[in-house]
Amino acid sequence: QVRLVESGGGLVQPGGSLRLSCVASGFTFSIYDMRWYRQAPGKEREFLARITGYGDSTNYAGSVRGRFTISRDNAKNTVYLQMNSLKSEDAAVYYCNVDVLGTNAWGQGTQVTVSS
Repeated sequence: QVRLVESGGGLVQPGGSLRLSCVASGFTFSIYDMRWYRQAPGKEREFLARITGYGDSTNYAGSVRGRFTISRDNAKNTVYLQMNSLKSEDAAVYYCNVDVLGTNAWGQGTQVTVSS
């Protein structure tokens, strides 16, 4: 069974940084693209970043390009999201996501709060 567990969220000041992690299990991690999304209160879930199975290609939403970096460690079945220059509008619950043979799986999310 596919399982995703996010961690690393917390309270950070504007301009600060956080690194989120997502540990995956239940599937062959290295052959699947992984994605990060976020959802702020009252808003739809927003795509942020994607990385291919071998980590050789990434793409980003315009709202985070140049500030966020997605990466992965296939030996640890983990995908990361490095977030720099955080803004108040980055506050949300952050989720990792994978589509395994048509099954779209989500973690429980990790809360990021940006406030002085």
